[in-house]
Amino acid sequence: MIYVNGRYIEEKDAVLSPFDHGFLYGIGVFETFRLYEGCPFLLDWHIERLKRALEDLQIEYTVSKLEILEMLDKLLWLNDIKDGNARVRLDISAGISDKGFVAQTYDKPTVLCFVNHLKSESLPSQKEGKVLSLRRNTPEGPFRLKSHHYLNNMYAKREIGNDPRVEGIFLTEDGAVAEGIVSNVFWRKGSCVYTPSLDTGILDGVTRRFVLENAKNIGLELKTGRFGQEALLAADEAWMTNSVLEIIPFTKIEEVNYAGRRGEAASALQTLYKKEIKKMIHEKGGREWRSKR
Repeated sequence: MIYVNGRYIEEKDAVLSPFDHGFLYGIGVFETFRLYEGCPFLLDWHIERLKRALEDLQIEYTVSKLEILEMLDKLLWLNDIKDGNARVRLDISAGISDKGFVAQTYDKPTVLCFVNHLKSESLPSQKEGKVLSLRRNTPEGPFRLKSHHYLNNMYAKREIGNDPRVEGIFLTEDGAVAEGIVSNVFWRKGSCVYTPSLDTGILDGVTRRFVLENAKNIGLELKTGRFGQEALLAADEAWMTNSVLEIIPFTKIEEVNYAGRRGEAASALQTLYKKEIKKMIHEKGGREWRSKR
C-alpha cells in the first residue's frame, strides 16, 4: 500500500500521468530515511532539505511535518509493519502541466510515499570502496538536489556492479574526492576527520550533517575542503554515510586496507548515532501508529 496525492492505494493501482513533468523532464525531488519503532530519525533536517529543493524547482507544495507523520503512521499500519522499522521514500514531482517545456511554477505537484520493512541485520556493516573512472557531474543548478535526475549515479552503478558490499566513489573532473554513488565519504588521519566540501558538487547529506555537527563531541577536529585521492588513500580509516545505511566503515578502498569496524572514529560516531536514535524513541514513546491496531 502506497500514498499517492492524498489516497492510500495498492501498488498495482498506482498510476502517474504521462504529462507529469516529473516523468517528462525529471523535475522532482525525493527524500529517503528510516523509521525506528515508528519514529523517523532526523526528519526535521530531511524536511528542511526538501523545502530548499522545492523552492529551487519552483514546485509549490507546503511540507507539513504533521501530515508526513500521519502519512507514515497509516502506511505502517496498512502494510502491517508491526515493529515500525522501515525505509521510507517520499517523492514530490512537478505534476501535470499542459504548458510544455517552459519556465513555470508548478502548483499541482504529485506526492508519492511508500515504506518497506527493514531489518537492520540485513544491512551491510562494512563496505569496500572502488574509485570510479566515471567522474562526478556538476550540479544542474547552484547546489546538488536529491532529484529525479540520476543518470550519473546509474552509469556509476553499471561500472561497479550490484554487489551490496561495494560502494563506488566519485572524483570530480579535476581529481578531488567527491562522494559515493549513494553516500557521503569521510576519512580520518590522526585526530582530524576530513570530508569533501559542498563546492565539489556533492549532495548535502543528512547523515553527513550529523557527523559534521557531532565530530567535536568525540574529540575530533573536522575539516571540509577539496582533497585529492591520495589524501583518502593515506587515511587511518574511512567510512561512508547514508540515511538508510547510517555510518558504514570501509575495509578497503582500491588496494589500501582500512580498519573497518575497528576504526576508532567510525565506531565512536556509530555509538553516538545509535544513542541519539534511542533517545528519540524514548522521548516520543514510539509513534501513535501502534494504537491504530
